Amino acid sequence: MEISQLTRRAAASTAEEFSNLAKISVDALIEERSRGRSGELEIESGLVYLPSQGKVIVVGDLHGDLQSLIFILEDSGFMRSSPQAREYMIFLGDYGDRGDESVEVYYLILSLKSIFKEKVILLRGNHEGPQDLGVRPHDLPYFLRARYGGEWRKTYESLRELFDSLPHSLIAKEKYLMLHGGLPEGITSVDDIAYAQQYHPDKRYLEQILWSDPGQTPKSYPSPRGAGRIFGEKITREVLDRLGVKTLIRSHEPCEGTSLNHKGKVLTLFSRKGVPYFNSQAAYLEIDLSDGAKSGQELVKEARCF
Repeated sequence: MEISQLTRRAAASTAEEFSNLAKISVDALIEERSRGRSGELEIESGLVYLPSQGKVIVVGDLHGDLQSLIFILEDSGFMRSSPQAREYMIFLGDYGDRGDESVEVYYLILSLKSIFKEKVILLRGNHEGPQDLGVRPHDLPYFLRARYGGEWRKTYESLRELFDSLPHSLIAKEKYLMLHGGLPEGITSVDDIAYAQQYHPDKRYLEQILWSDPGQTPKSYPSPRGAGRIFGEKITREVLDRLGVKTLIRSHEPCEGTSLNHKGKVLTLFSRKGVPYFNSQAAYLEIDLSDGAKSGQELVKEARCF
């Protein structure tokens, strides 16, 4: 299906169509998690493992920026790849809020998940977090109401069910950890990341995965966001070493497409631009999984900026 067809459907969708599309994705995500596999992807609770071969397209925060999403789909050629190709598209969360085309962005990414079930990975961002970690302002209900009128609650409930079904982390073994926010402190094994949702709220792993940011000091401290932590370089070294990976790829913070922290061990990717963040440039990544692990400095040089 062409991108233009999907965008027209998104623009014309009814509340029932939107809710049904969300339910299809929820059912697929639940089945993937129960089977522990989706095609060549291994799945352990909220953690997805990539295969060692193939290409991945990584997309950061979109926040309702439909035009950036369309550009990424067209520029990457993802939808034109053959069904046999080992090509995956990974979204790092924060699909809606802030942008007035949030409904259309959700419709488009859910359509991608329904069409390319085993090749599209939707990670959970803090704007898709559990209700006890709500964001403020939370614009999505207003956009749904403006679009669907009195039926907006049904669509919102379908999205809340989706949020609770999304995985929250991804590993390319011996290479990369991908998640939305930051590294959780105090983990003893990869299971603490994989089962972070089940531990929540008794342990703060999920909160930190969705909300934390890298800081400039070695030590960590509470985040001014009101949730998560500002994690220091010491935490980055410890967690990445424990997981056996080289680089953290995350989103969550507005920047001019990409930014680096902790001597290139942390790469931030931001894929929307303009109001309200006023960044003039956004970016996405293409990574060849058959290559060796790359540092943030190496990945930034290969980022597709627009």
